[in-house]
Amino acid sequence: MFEALSSKLNGVFDRLRRRGALSEADVTEALREVRVALLEADVALPVVRDLVARVKERAVGQEVIRSVSPAQQVIKIVNDALVEALGGGEEGPRGIDLNAPAPVAILMVGLQGSGKTTTSGKIALRLRGRDKKKVLLASLDVHRPAAQLQLQQLAERAEVTSLPIIAGQKPLDIAARAMDVARRELYDVVVLDTAGRLAIDEALMAEVAEVKAATKPHETLLVVDAMTGQDAVNTAKAFQEKIGVTGIVMTRVDGDARGGAALSMRAVTGAPIKLLGAGEKLDALEDFHPDRIAGRILGMGDIVSLVEKAAETIDQAEAEKLAARMQKGQFTLDDYAAQLKQIGKMGSLQGILGMLPGVQKVKAQLEGANLDTAILKRQAAIISSMTPKERRTPDLLKASRKRRIAAGSGTTVQDVNRLLKQFDDMSAMMKRMNKIGQKGLMRGGLAALLPQGRRPF
Repeated sequence: MFEALSSKLNGVFDRLRRRGALSEADVTEALREVRVALLEADVALPVVRDLVARVKERAVGQEVIRSVSPAQQVIKIVNDALVEALGGGEEGPRGIDLNAPAPVAILMVGLQGSGKTTTSGKIALRLRGRDKKKVLLASLDVHRPAAQLQLQQLAERAEVTSLPIIAGQKPLDIAARAMDVARRELYDVVVLDTAGRLAIDEALMAEVAEVKAATKPHETLLVVDAMTGQDAVNTAKAFQEKIGVTGIVMTRVDGDARGGAALSMRAVTGAPIKLLGAGEKLDALEDFHPDRIAGRILGMGDIVSLVEKAAETIDQAEAEKLAARMQKGQFTLDDYAAQLKQIGKMGSLQGILGMLPGVQKVKAQLEGANLDTAILKRQAAIISSMTPKERRTPDLLKASRKRRIAAGSGTTVQDVNRLLKQFDDMSAMMKRMNKIGQKGLMRGGLAALLPQGRRPF
């Protein structure tokens, strides 16, 4: 998400950095390019006008022209304006607000195909796992074939309860039954998944409004597809005017390179973006943090989100066990496979790298490197095709064994050789790290880990 906008804005800022002292004309020219970049990213015109006007008002003042680092000052001003546009600086909880008497009703609304039902399952999993809540899922969609069955299957995967299906019941009756069951059986949260349509119509709005009036949900979450760009913004505006929503969930953000809908959504609807869905997996859901998103757009990275993601997915006990083995210089292909599995749990490599500062600078090289989790799966398959003895002693792997492993893993001998080379490099680094110790590493820095012939001095 935001790749195209991030690339263009970083180009503008790089040119500003090369100029040193900035004149008012330099700032005006840069803001003209920022304006074009925002429009090309499909940001709504009123939002672009407001954002650029706010930046210009502050950037043309003495604080930039007389600054020790004028370009950095402009970047900070643009960053602050982006955070404001995305809804930063506002009071209230990030993510879903559960500050209400149980059972807390969450009403899911949106058009058909926006990912509403899948998002309901993701929210249920998050509330059960992270917030330790007892969750009831209820499908009110009696129009789409198998919609209720789909939610039932998602509930099973999320290990939460779904309301039993009774054929012929109307949405209002299902909602009333869900709330009654939740009260009697002491559920903390009820997620009500309403029906959608291919387009906004009066019948859809009337049905949703009726359910909302009857259940009085604490949260009414609108699910929109980020891939639809300004259509998503128009949908959100219509739902806000006719139903009233407390927050927005944007799905398929991993497929939206422009990100204009996210930048427009808060300003056009007045409702905050609460969650982002990136992928089909049930755990592919994250809180929306305006300051972190602004950092990603401007190439500053998002280390906080990366650390949180690692903390959620990495097995602490396994990591400590591996660290102890590495300190003793013991590192096998089984350990390497365990590391690949842990990284794979964190999502796509492109997504992980997008959270690191400065990665935008080497974007072209990364795109040529074909970075995706398929590489991790391929390497894991190669290691799985080895015998336990071969994994412990890679020196046994001669030509005939490599051919057998390649055939067993559906790869080539070159793939096997590439894996073994990466493993050898990593093992050599582990041994050097163990040899020089912590003090030696502090004195020599990362250069101390490089082989003698590759050191940059």
